[in-house]
Amino acid sequence: MLSLSSAIELVQPNRIRFGRGTVGEVGAWLRERAIARVLVVTDVFNAKRVDVLGLDGMVTIAGELAGEPDTADLDRIIALAENVAPEAVVGFGGGSAMDLAKLAAVLPGSGQKLADVVGPERVGRKGAVLVQVPTTAGTGSEVGTRALVTDRATAAKLAVQSLHMLADLAVVDPDVALGMPRAITVATGVDALAHCVEAFTNRKAHPTVDLYALEGIRLVGHWLPRAAIDLDDPEARAGMALASLYGGYCLGPVNTSAGHAVAYPLGTRFHVAHGAANALVFPHTLAFNAPAVADKTALVLTALGLPAASDPDTVFAAAHRWCHDLGCEMRLSAYGVTDKDLPVMAQEAHAIRRLLDNNPRDLTREDILAIYRRAL
Repeated sequence: MLSLSSAIELVQPNRIRFGRGTVGEVGAWLRERAIARVLVVTDVFNAKRVDVLGLDGMVTIAGELAGEPDTADLDRIIALAENVAPEAVVGFGGGSAMDLAKLAAVLPGSGQKLADVVGPERVGRKGAVLVQVPTTAGTGSEVGTRALVTDRATAAKLAVQSLHMLADLAVVDPDVALGMPRAITVATGVDALAHCVEAFTNRKAHPTVDLYALEGIRLVGHWLPRAAIDLDDPEARAGMALASLYGGYCLGPVNTSAGHAVAYPLGTRFHVAHGAANALVFPHTLAFNAPAVADKTALVLTALGLPAASDPDTVFAAAHRWCHDLGCEMRLSAYGVTDKDLPVMAQEAHAIRRLLDNNPRDLTREDILAIYRRAL
């Protein structure tokens, strides 16, 4: 773990608006800047309610997204952006929509393609103002500088990171998530939890980020069970929106670790929603890491409202029961995964060094395979 004096860089959007009823301020903010040509990157569901943003002028909606973004989705949106030449791009949706919005704000007209910018700080410039409006409480992508796209040819997650993809405005209105189905509420909520936990127990963990991480865990522990019971509870939605925002703060300077790496093959191979995959994996990696970060593991459980523990079996049982009681699916077989799929999944997860190298305890391919087999 890094010490208090270790160097760290914290970046946030130029402006963040958080609170009930703020979503309608997007249009006014753009009009103040005389921006009239806007591209909204969203998904099939949210395309039906873009009017809540209060936009006017020349608004183009890219609303065909139906799952986690792949290179075909990106190609379609980049082609549209090159035709429209927007002055501003608005990401309106979950992490998938916001990630594509980031790339739509930097790639069109730049002479760069996706392959040129994969990795850290390879993007040349920002070509349009970027506004991010999350509609779920999980990814924290509205305050992040990373975008993930699945390569259709290889089924690998391609990660782009650039300060040019930082939002100029992030608007977090908890009311936008009111009525969101329980399954999505729970899956995205555990995704926010995973961001906080994986940053808190990370090899690159830092006290300035631990502050957000631990409070984010506490917020999830307090508000997610309530949000799962009452889908229209505004206080629960606000608590989860704040937890997600804090998780986003964790992703920039620290990032995630083994949990996300082990979860990724579920999304790329079996199209399991990102949050649902993280929820399934969460108890396994938390327990695996417990011997290396015993004190922090106990603090994670306490923040969730569970008895403090650091013994791996006790940690696993408590975290697994917590996720199960929320209604998370905790068996790989429920998603069509079979024993013969596990070796290649383990190989793919083990290759995600940008995340596994952050983990507080080394995972071998065999360790990952054992996690998958226990979860089958």
